[in-house]
Amino acid sequence: MGHLPTRWNSLVVVLALAAMVGCQGLSTGKSASQGTQGTPLGDLTDAPGSISFGNVQIGTSQSQSETLTNTGGSTLTITQAVFTGSGLSATGLNLPVSLAAAQSVTFSIVFNPQATGSVSGNLAVSDDASSSPLNIAISGTGVAAGSLTTSPTSFSFGTVQVGSSQTQTETLTNSGSQNLTVSQATVTGAGFSYSGLNLPLTLAPNQSATFGVVFAPTTAGAGNGSLALTVGGASNAINLALSGTGVTPATLSATPASLTFGNVQTGQNSTQTETVQNTGGSNATISLVTASGAGFSISGLSTPLTLIPGQSASFNVIFAPGSTGNFSGSVGVTSNASNPSLTISLSGSGTAQSSGQLSVSPTTISVGSVTVGTSGTQTGTLNATGASVTVSAVSVGSSEFAISGLAFPVTIPAGQSANFTVTFSPQASGLASVSASFTSNASNSPATATVTGTGVAAPVHTVNLSWTASTSPNVVGYNVYRSAGTTGNYTQINTALVATTTYVDTSVTDGQTYYYETTAVNSDNEESSRSTSVQAVIPAP
Repeated sequence: MGHLPTRWNSLVVVLALAAMVGCQGLSTGKSASQGTQGTPLGDLTDAPGSISFGNVQIGTSQSQSETLTNTGGSTLTITQAVFTGSGLSATGLNLPVSLAAAQSVTFSIVFNPQATGSVSGNLAVSDDASSSPLNIAISGTGVAAGSLTTSPTSFSFGTVQVGSSQTQTETLTNSGSQNLTVSQATVTGAGFSYSGLNLPLTLAPNQSATFGVVFAPTTAGAGNGSLALTVGGASNAINLALSGTGVTPATLSATPASLTFGNVQTGQNSTQTETVQNTGGSNATISLVTASGAGFSISGLSTPLTLIPGQSASFNVIFAPGSTGNFSGSVGVTSNASNPSLTISLSGSGTAQSSGQLSVSPTTISVGSVTVGTSGTQTGTLNATGASVTVSAVSVGSSEFAISGLAFPVTIPAGQSANFTVTFSPQASGLASVSASFTSNASNSPATATVTGTGVAAPVHTVNLSWTASTSPNVVGYNVYRSAGTTGNYTQINTALVATTTYVDTSVTDGQTYYYETTAVNSDNEESSRSTSVQAVIPAP
């Protein structure tokens, strides 16, 4: 029969035996000529002959391709494919499948381990052309998922100035027993990014890697985001929360932007208040404040001084001319703000001391008694003698007193006078006495006077009511009703029956008008109709 493959030789022997039996009268369903016609039978081969999956993480799967080919000369039919070994299966092989000579079928063998450890399995493929299955050896190892830890687990950048950036360090550590690979990093949130992380990054067990997380805000306001890492072989997802607030740079402003002192008599001085405020979104540190220009100086501010956003600081600028003439200068504020050199311009004029004198009459101005919560007034007079006098300002030592009626600066010719008004608004009862000081270019400047007043407590008003007794029998008492104004509702103001025919209402308000009515109540608690109303007007304070 020639040199036939071993499987063919076996089959030919079987057919020959069947033919011999057939001669004895047994039917096999095939004639004796089928085994002797010389046509090669089907023969199934595999590629590859074995499959090794290596390490596969529990809970995941891995596939490899397998091809079965009919290398024989006639069609065969694959009837069965049986796996041994945990976690092994196949996809893409739909049985039965017939393969003509030289035809192949390709499918996938899948390893999906359910536990750690090595697996040695087999795929036995049976066909109708062979008495024994084709065996494909399969091996693989189930491994536990790795674990990636992060330090820190979130980032809070606090406030970062717009246009600048802040970087914090993140550390990744493989705390598992298998290699981990960081394949992708995705950042969300405006202004957030990372640096120094070269992907893909593979970490062996216990190995660590560090990189930078950056916040560089482009606009002011709070921002939130996240950094998500895609990690192969890890049991945990990595998602780092990010937060930070963009703030505008510190900026200093001056109020007022410039100071004009006007005329100041030589030998005298004038003081004005200057305020510097941080109008930006970051802290500003003032390192130096200086005054330049003859006669100008500052007081009341110590440096270095840090102003948080919105905070302000005030100080005094003083002009004390040493001679007559016009003077100019400036206050320079040096800081780390976006405008590091803030300049406040100054100007003033030194004037010669007047030969005139200024006096106040009377020297003690008494407003008298004034009820607390109200105001009283009194008039005073400024007198110029010897020469005209220019009065530039007045100061009073208490907020209970105010002086009005003069528009500063006011010039009083020699021999003439100017009246002013002292207003006393006591905040408490008792005597108040302070000094009023008028600054001028007079040789005796400042001119002073004493202003006084007495605060008197507001009177407490009550309404005394009386009425004629009722002639009805069994009267045991009376009720009193009150209305505030002509349109108000009447309400009972006594808490218990009034046994007499008099009642004192102590809960009245100054400046209000009230109306009262009474009723009689008998022993059966029956109430009479109301009496005619009477009016009570409470004086204003």
